[in-house]
Amino acid sequence: MTHWSIKYKCILQIIIISVILYSCDVTKPYVNKQTVPDNLYGNTVKDTTTIATLSWKEIFKDPLLQKLIGEGIENNLDLKTAVANLKAAEANFIQSKQAFLPSLSGNASAGAYHPANSQSTNTQVYQLYALSSWQADIWGKLRSTKRSMYASYLASEAYTKAVQTQLVANIAITYYQLLAYDEQLNIVQQSLEVYSKDTETMKVLKNSDVVTGAAVVQSAANYYAVKSTVPDIKNNIRQAENTMSLLLGRTPGPIERDSLFNEQAYSELSTGLPAQLLANRPDVKQAELQLRSYFEQVNIAQTAFYPSLTITGQAGLYATQLKTFFSAGAFLANIVGGLTQPIFNNGLNRQKLKIAQANYEAAEYNYNKILLTAGQEVSNALYQYQMVDEKTSSRQEQIANLEKAVHFTKELLKYTSATNYTDVLTSEQSLLSARQSAVTDKLQQLQAVVNLYAALGGGWK
Repeated sequence: MTHWSIKYKCILQIIIISVILYSCDVTKPYVNKQTVPDNLYGNTVKDTTTIATLSWKEIFKDPLLQKLIGEGIENNLDLKTAVANLKAAEANFIQSKQAFLPSLSGNASAGAYHPANSQSTNTQVYQLYALSSWQADIWGKLRSTKRSMYASYLASEAYTKAVQTQLVANIAITYYQLLAYDEQLNIVQQSLEVYSKDTETMKVLKNSDVVTGAAVVQSAANYYAVKSTVPDIKNNIRQAENTMSLLLGRTPGPIERDSLFNEQAYSELSTGLPAQLLANRPDVKQAELQLRSYFEQVNIAQTAFYPSLTITGQAGLYATQLKTFFSAGAFLANIVGGLTQPIFNNGLNRQKLKIAQANYEAAEYNYNKILLTAGQEVSNALYQYQMVDEKTSSRQEQIANLEKAVHFTKELLKYTSATNYTDVLTSEQSLLSARQSAVTDKLQQLQAVVNLYAALGGGWK
């Protein structure tokens, strides 16, 4: 039997052994056992229509708000960071696919060496060879690694979408909050004009002996009490503008905006089935993909208990003289296959397996928590919108009656002693409070739509 036939026989044996071992896959396929309860929103839903599939431009009709959201998606730093992390996850996944290929390296060297305990002269050695190594994926370690990296890549992609969903919601909520502060300031300024006139009226009535000096000072105190709230509202406006600027990735500055009661809340609120959250809500999808990744990490940890097969090959030229370097006799080639079986590793392999199993268990709990949180957020937003809608008409009736009460008490104060300025003051304060509450009602209605849209996973499409 020739030298080369022996090598080919060895290679064939290695291949046969690899195929046999390859069929003994110790890893397990991932099976999604997670279910989404039909009553996740607190009631059973049968309609598959959901606002989560709509573009944010269809939900928010205000062109100024649309412009701000577009700017935020373009420049927000958190979103840019998420995109950068997505690129890193993609690189990891690509490398996990290339791990199936053999490595190849080249080496060229020339030198002289002097044999020990020898009187001979230095020997010249010239080498030029390529070295290749290939790890056979006999237990599915590389396949599990690839699946884990792919799940991590998709999880990073889902996280990027989740960041955008939250960004769109934050911009819209901050915008509406700004409009509410503007309206509050407007109401206070209008009230100050009325209270200033009241003070002048009280002075005239005192001179006419209709009211006492107490009514004059009470009127002035009421004016200054309301005036003292102006700096707080202006401070709120500035902070909200700064928050918006940060969301937009720009330095602090004024924000162009409309007025609160020009905003129309999107009214066709449909939630779809709870099971659709997995497709529409990015953070739920991210949690499910992270669960898959940790499952594959358990598979990887289990393969560490089994032997690994590595095949290395070398081919090149070896000579002690340059003139014979390219001759047929200088050619050298060999191939070697080796199995490495872990025997004692200080418990590291068992430790890695327990850690991987614990991480998978924690990821499963995290997925269930995120799913329940999503259901809670949808239920809260829906109920908030319904409750605001119920009290809107009552609030308008309250304001209308308080306006009449203010007018009547002021008129009665001029013509009868049965009414004093305390009645006027009480009715005016109640009216101011009711008008501020109307602003809060409108803000809650707009924010409920935003919260529901985000809770269902809208904003990234």
